[in-house]
Amino acid sequence: MMVAVSLLAGVAVCAWAQDDDADTLTAKQRLFPAIGPGLRAVKRDAAGHYYVLASPAPGLTVFDAAGKSLLQLSSAVQTGVPARVKPPILFGEDCDVDAAGRTYVADRGAGAVKIFSPTGELLKSIAVAMPISLAGISGGEIAVSTLRGPHLVTVFDLNGREVREFGDPADIAARADLNRFLNIGRLARDAQDHLYYAFDYLPEPTVREFDRQGYSRTEIQVNTLDVLPKAQAIRREIQRQEKRGDSPSFKRVLTAVGVDPVSGEVWIALENTLYHFDREGNRRAAYRLYTPEGARLEATSILIEAQRLLIGSDPLGVYEFARPDQPR
Repeated sequence: MMVAVSLLAGVAVCAWAQDDDADTLTAKQRLFPAIGPGLRAVKRDAAGHYYVLASPAPGLTVFDAAGKSLLQLSSAVQTGVPARVKPPILFGEDCDVDAAGRTYVADRGAGAVKIFSPTGELLKSIAVAMPISLAGISGGEIAVSTLRGPHLVTVFDLNGREVREFGDPADIAARADLNRFLNIGRLARDAQDHLYYAFDYLPEPTVREFDRQGYSRTEIQVNTLDVLPKAQAIRREIQRQEKRGDSPSFKRVLTAVGVDPVSGEVWIALENTLYHFDREGNRRAAYRLYTPEGARLEATSILIEAQRLLIGSDPLGVYEFARPDQPR
């Protein structure tokens, strides 16, 4: 039976309201040069393999540590394959990999969460309307966020059974469809199975942390002085769309989130500005992201490793940065 989890009272809200003093952070090199337009996610498994999702093509590619392609789950119909045979992924929005090597893909094109074996066989397809993001957690559970649903997160077991749901949407608009759209978000996790829900469209960039059972722990909100005028403009646009009854249409505010799996420190991207928060939600630093050639890098994915950051951008690709918080 599905269980809805209530939130704990007294959630800490951590914010930074100082002048923007971002440093410059320039990439060392581009990785996986075949990946560029459509980049959705970059994940890493315990063996050091990288899972790179780009939609609509090439789909999900698994690389070894040296960047050699090991496995391809294509989102395009292959030459010589009958047209009636659908590719394993129609349009992937997000992916993750668990300790057992199972790969999870939020396939919005198929309206499903798909589970693949380490060798690429489809093990299970779970019907989920408009899946946006997911995270594989221990015990064979999958946390999923969608474009719909009364809660922010729904957790499934490997058999596709709904186990629990949690996370109350923020009240930002009176119109139900508009409010749910503004609460769309993406998931990240740490090694302790804490889940981090990054709201894509809230005027004030926000990340909520939950434990695996769905109880709230911390909320981080970016309230820099340069962000506040943008937030006010978004709130005015929300009021305009609410009055007109238009279908929701907004530009993403929070474009990427990454979590250090060991320390639980959170990295939040607002286009090409990267904010670093410690485990308690205190702001530590801010950086402007650039490619080695000096172009702005607007982050759409963040992978935190011990000594480096892998930051992806659609359409520029995946870039390696030295971690600015680690000794050189």
